Amino acid sequence: MIKLDIMSDPICPWCYIGKALLEQALAAEPDPPFAIEWHPFQLNPEMPPEGMDRRAYLEAKFGGREAAVKTYAQIAQKAEEAGLSLDFGAIARTPNTIDAHRLIHWAGIEGRQQDVVDALFRAYFEEGRDIGEHDTLADIADAAGMDAAAVRRLLTSDADVEEIRTRDAQAREMGVTAVPTFIVAGQHAVPGAQPPELWTRVIAEINARQDGE
Repeated sequence: MIKLDIMSDPICPWCYIGKALLEQALAAEPDPPFAIEWHPFQLNPEMPPEGMDRRAYLEAKFGGREAAVKTYAQIAQKAEEAGLSLDFGAIARTPNTIDAHRLIHWAGIEGRQQDVVDALFRAYFEEGRDIGEHDTLADIADAAGMDAAAVRRLLTSDADVEEIRTRDAQAREMGVTAVPTFIVAGQHAVPGAQPPELWTRVIAEINARQDGE
């Protein structure tokens, strides 16, 4: 298996789109070559712990309501083309994602990372749930087969907060400035939400190299 490291934030719509497009390519492969691991990258590392009003956040980020609406109309179109049904209107707050990243980290230890990442994206973008809230994160952990009570206890502590911040900082030191960013075999960076055709070519190149060894 070839390692595929994905730098991502569960409130990043392009990360959800990029994940869906990658999965389309993998679904067409009889023997997908990737061992996937998700890594933290906070879009808003300075976000207040309680998050902030979604509309205020977007207008500040994009320089006004009109620009925000235009940007998200384009994102919604790309998401629909990727087979996703996003409900941006249901999102009331933009959360701080440090705790969501901690949950992803713990899920990785238990071999449940993909299920948790899937659930976080769905919760935020399709169900309008606040993935900064501990109750929401505990519910997601429980549905993925993790110990919700243990996760809740960990969330009320500082467990692995510095671990997440350090890994986020390391990604930036590597030159990652936006997500999603995919790192193939620890060497080749593939930035952005790429179409399935690109991943099909990458997989074909990997298979050709392995066949030649």
